[in-house]
Amino acid sequence: MAGSRTTRTRTSRPPLQRVTRRPPVPRAPRENPVRRLRTRVQRAWDRPLTAYYVIFGGSSLIIVLGLVMVYSASQIKALQLSLPGSYFFQKQFLAAVIGAALLFAASRMPVRLHRALAYPILAVSVVLMALVQVPGIGMAVNGNQNWISIGGPFQLQPSEFGKLALVLWGADLLARKQDRRLLTQWKHMLVPLVPVAFMLLGLIMLGGDMGTAVILTAVLFGLLWLAGAPTRLFAGVLALAVAIGTLLIWTNPNRMDRLACLGATDPGPNDACWQAVHGIYALASGGLLGSGLGASVEKWGQLPEAHTDFIFAVTGEELGLAGTLSVLALFAALGYAGIRVAGRTEDPFVRYAAGGVTTWITAQAVINIGAVLGLLPIAGVPLPLFSYGGSALLPTMFAIGLLIAFAREEPAARAALAMRQPRFGKKRAGGPQGPGRRNTMRRRAKTARPSGER
Repeated sequence: MAGSRTTRTRTSRPPLQRVTRRPPVPRAPRENPVRRLRTRVQRAWDRPLTAYYVIFGGSSLIIVLGLVMVYSASQIKALQLSLPGSYFFQKQFLAAVIGAALLFAASRMPVRLHRALAYPILAVSVVLMALVQVPGIGMAVNGNQNWISIGGPFQLQPSEFGKLALVLWGADLLARKQDRRLLTQWKHMLVPLVPVAFMLLGLIMLGGDMGTAVILTAVLFGLLWLAGAPTRLFAGVLALAVAIGTLLIWTNPNRMDRLACLGATDPGPNDACWQAVHGIYALASGGLLGSGLGASVEKWGQLPEAHTDFIFAVTGEELGLAGTLSVLALFAALGYAGIRVAGRTEDPFVRYAAGGVTTWITAQAVINIGAVLGLLPIAGVPLPLFSYGGSALLPTMFAIGLLIAFAREEPAARAALAMRQPRFGKKRAGGPQGPGRRNTMRRRAKTARPSGER
């Protein structure tokens, strides 16, 4: 017994064992914060409903901010005309309410109904633009014969609806020809699109509205570009348009004076560049954060058309560089979302119509802002969704409704909307957390997977 036991003394220690150390695990390199932010933004932008939210939210912000600036920029003009200070704001607000109804209706219409409206809108626009030249019906504003009085203080500018007519009719025409594979022939690409567009341009130019004619020309080139017009054909039509535009400018002293005011810093003889120079003064005096809402100095009679064509200058004076950059960012987001809708659809009509609307709004915003900055001639066109003018606001809001409807029709967006549960209505079997809800969600998820929705 004693021999079998091993006695351990107090000084005895257990044998040392070697500890095997594991090789150090290499740490993952830290991701660049700029790259991480860009990745997150890219993931958010690739979501199915992003374009839908950007179009709806961006246009809503532009309209609301435009109402605020119309109220601020038009008060002095209204008081000078012995009218209430909120006169122009009330008219713009009424137009915005009617435009909201048009936007909602357009966003809920199916694509086939949009196509069915193309020819009636074109016919009505042509008739109205022809009535502008009839004595006793048409009226001149600022030297341009392009208005119709509809009773009381309300006037209608039919050329604004001509933009919407050309977009819808041109998109339907090109879509039908693409379905029949006729766009490979140049005569089918040009006829009757270009002749009808030139007819609209002729009716507009009879009233002397060069700015609207330029925007309509931009829409025409946008449709031809989306249709895949050959470079030679595209260049030929562009050269013809430039030649006609140059002739119209050269033969009109007023347009030549506007062209001579590019980059002007002094009103010049006879104050020919008064409006352009005071627009620059308004932007320069705004600084970084502006002088404050309602505190503009230029709107006190120094800056003509402060609430219409040059409302961007008043925005820069009162809200500063921050306000103007915010407006530019909203228009940039709206344009990019429209390009995304046009690029992701498989319906040719949706592609042409979305591209035409995006070209229309983007070109008009660039022409207006470029004129205020002194980079382009003053064309007399309003800033879309922002400037005062119900005739311009109504068709533009209807066009925004088109973009919203097209964004909802994307396969992934349609699947994402289908997965949403209604907040109101009858409860499903099993309660909100019961098996009925889980099974419904599972079935919807299965149908949504092929379209790319996660």
